[in-house]
Amino acid sequence: MTTAQQDILNRYSKVTVIGAGVIGASWTALFLAHGLAVVVNDPRPDVEAIVRDYIRNNLSTLKELGLPTDNLEKKLSFEADLEASVAGADLVQENGPERIEFKQDLWERIGKVVGEHALMLSSSSAKTATEQALKTPRPGRLLVGHPFNPPHLIPLVEVVPGEKTSVEAVDDAVAFYAALGKVPRVVRKEMPGFVANRLQRAIFRECCYLVIQGVVKVDELDDIVTSSIGLRWAADGPFRSFHLGGGAGGFKSFFKQFGPGLNEAWKNMAPVNLDEAAQDKIIAQAEASFAARPPEQLESERDAKQLAIIRALKTVKTGK
Repeated sequence: MTTAQQDILNRYSKVTVIGAGVIGASWTALFLAHGLAVVVNDPRPDVEAIVRDYIRNNLSTLKELGLPTDNLEKKLSFEADLEASVAGADLVQENGPERIEFKQDLWERIGKVVGEHALMLSSSSAKTATEQALKTPRPGRLLVGHPFNPPHLIPLVEVVPGEKTSVEAVDDAVAFYAALGKVPRVVRKEMPGFVANRLQRAIFRECCYLVIQGVVKVDELDDIVTSSIGLRWAADGPFRSFHLGGGAGGFKSFFKQFGPGLNEAWKNMAPVNLDEAAQDKIIAQAEASFAARPPEQLESERDAKQLAIIRALKTVKTGK
């Protein structure tokens, strides 16, 4: 970690996590692993047991990421009262329900308590910072910091400012997430679903269409993706991949050869109807392929694969 990264973590050393579901608990584990003091605010009576169990169950993943795991919970505390939980906080990471009234009221209350330097970040995948900030007295420090689940493992954070978010707040949020080892990317225009989820939805639409039409089964489609575009896009992403696909001419050659066909294909994409029959078909195939193994085993295998990919890509980038 660089001196600049340590400085930004020192500046935001007191964090409040609002909502301790899977995403909130994952953020909590990551923050603690970077030496931050974390206060968790969640009304559930069993929240402390849930969060502590989550942290302990993911210690091996944190260790694989090169993060310290000894005495990880020493800076962890719980506070059910919202105002008390954010008093003195340098940064708030909100992971509450995707209800705009809830978020607006929450940020209104938080904005009256936190200091001027505090960052107010929402993990929301659906509600924009502009609409969330309508009631808060500090709209300039409010923005979306949308992770890909689970945040302690998947690098991406979409940083999405609202209409009244200050440039300084955007810079601070990017610097903070980068200091955590994340890959923060600023989304330059508020749009429902931001970027990653819009891509995911578009791809999954075609996945469902192919299964519904009987072209392929769900487990076969998974193999096709992980053995082709999933592998390629994990390394380079779609634009760099297709730039390379154009050969020496890059996209100029690519569009000359494939552009007309793409236009026609996009115009003629068939509608997808996820009616009950279609859902039943996908559910039956998924259960036949995946239900024989417990979810915990599948999740552990998934995380191990993702860690291996992250390590491999890091090795290529650093040359070590």
